[in-house]
Amino acid sequence: MEGAHEEAFARLRDRVHVVATADPIRERAEQAAEALGAEVAVTDYRDVIEDVDAALIVVPHHLHHPIGMDFIRRGKHVLIEKPLAVSEQECLELIHAASSEDVLLMVAYPLRYHPLVVAMKNELDAGRIGEVFQIAIWTEQLTQWPKGDWHSSRETLGGGQLFSHGCHYVDLLLWMLGDPIEGAHFGCRKGTPWMEGEGTSNITIKFASGALGYHFGTWGARGTKHGYEFQAHGSDGMLALNLATSTLMLHKGNSADLIHEHRGSTKYVEGELSHFVACLDGKASPLTDGPSSLQGLRVIWRLYRAENEGRIADLSGLGLHAEWEQAGLDLLPPARRRQG
Repeated sequence: MEGAHEEAFARLRDRVHVVATADPIRERAEQAAEALGAEVAVTDYRDVIEDVDAALIVVPHHLHHPIGMDFIRRGKHVLIEKPLAVSEQECLELIHAASSEDVLLMVAYPLRYHPLVVAMKNELDAGRIGEVFQIAIWTEQLTQWPKGDWHSSRETLGGGQLFSHGCHYVDLLLWMLGDPIEGAHFGCRKGTPWMEGEGTSNITIKFASGALGYHFGTWGARGTKHGYEFQAHGSDGMLALNLATSTLMLHKGNSADLIHEHRGSTKYVEGELSHFVACLDGKASPLTDGPSSLQGLRVIWRLYRAENEGRIADLSGLGLHAEWEQAGLDLLPPARRRQG
């Protein structure tokens, strides 16, 4: 359990009662129980499934599906860490099981609930910078895992940096810019030799509106200028959101004006958990549900596949609100080869 979760649960104590914590290492389970005020700490989550109404699943990616299915099949609501699962089939099984059992399935994309990100989306929708023609997102960090850690394995991580971390920003680009049409990904392991998959990732996506979305992410940054920064360019100006400085700036010509700021956790897990509780209370519907999460992951899988085949990825039909009960990755339209 991360400190961000502990802080978020502390602020929601009047709405959430933590019954139990589970971790294969008992000491960690007990530490989490003490931090969250849980009555029980166990090494096997199956020992407490019948004692809870809902579960927050924070485990290695390849375990999202089996553990999620165990809770869903017993009629428990689930907030599962991103990415939803490591394959399309596993995602579909989780979504269909939740529907069959009539339980809530929500995916943890906390940036969707961050006040500054929400403010940026509202400013874009309100036309603050005119017609948007590009949104670029940089995430520069040094994230080196010890030898043998599950984060380094392509199999347990589900891919590389793009799949594990970039899924946050693919989700945001789709949320802000709408339906994608095509795109390309280039990734490498240079600078991150501890990774089996890519440790550095660059994607560009073209959207139906004609706008472009870009994301550069690396786990190999030995220094950083951008940190975590979003820039939206429009016909009337530019918005710059920096999570490190907790500011949203409006740039027009040579002027720069602070229009929003937020002091608090960068991840803003509290907003995510609060929304999950509101959904449980029937006061909201999950903004980051199973189908929309699947669509974002399908974008990544198509980008990976196109990169391997040396072509531009066809991303049509993968908007967050597009029909998701569609043919799988093996039934894509004919590839459009990269020119030149």
